[in-house]
Amino acid sequence: MFNISVFTVMLPELTPEEGAAALQRHGYAGVEWRVSDESRPSGSAGRLAYWGANHCTLPLNEESAIRARDVAAAHGLIIPGLGTYIDVGDLENTERAMRFAQTCGARNIRVNPGRWPDADGLSYADSFARASRFLEGCQELARQYNVRAIVELHHGTITCSASLAQRLVAPFDPDFIGVLHDAGNMAREGYEHYDLGFQVLGPWLAHVHIKNASYAAPEDGGVWQAEWSPLEDGVVDWDALFSALKRAGYEGWLGIEDFSAARPVDEALPHNIGFLNAAIARVFDSA
Repeated sequence: MFNISVFTVMLPELTPEEGAAALQRHGYAGVEWRVSDESRPSGSAGRLAYWGANHCTLPLNEESAIRARDVAAAHGLIIPGLGTYIDVGDLENTERAMRFAQTCGARNIRVNPGRWPDADGLSYADSFARASRFLEGCQELARQYNVRAIVELHHGTITCSASLAQRLVAPFDPDFIGVLHDAGNMAREGYEHYDLGFQVLGPWLAHVHIKNASYAAPEDGGVWQAEWSPLEDGVVDWDALFSALKRAGYEGWLGIEDFSAARPVDEALPHNIGFLNAAIARVFDSA
């Protein structure tokens, strides 16, 4: 039905070898490697270590690509994609990431279509045009390396919703340019009915991330603030999400990306896959 993977950004205290062993132990089918030259692998572990002192990150080079391939293979894991941190317009690092993906056998790499609001004050129209030019270059490289570049539904970008993402990727071949759906991010910005989103995305739906978020009211009142939450306790309606995926005929990967820090990783991994499998079974085993 679905294969389930983990994005290693949520395993900051584990090495790639330790992370792969843990995923194998708890019954995961795949690993989505965090790949970045900006990782700071020293320092204390903790909530901020996801994007800082993260030991389960691989630098963007050929040696690490071989390591990614071999570590995954040694633990029976498939690599559905790479979580790369490539800024809009950076075709040099896009090509490096595609070489990495080709070596390790990953189908997808993530690229950033541009932040919003733009730091340089670009209008949405100009930001969109810049992203379109970038994806044109990404598609040329993708054809060369047989890898797909995907943009994520992510708050703070020009693709925060399914409809905005589809508007950007519509001119491109879905074999080489796609969209990563993320209901947890959409809780912060860009929410659209899941059925609508999947219908809009159609063949460009390339990958699905699994995480959750909630809102906390300030003690003195005012604007509620979003924060990451455990999969089972937040605003994402999993039955609705999986029902929509069922109707859409999606049979791709689900990548867990739990930033709640509600449990230590040795508890979070078995809990999350158990919760996810139960949620899927409720929908797919029902009449």
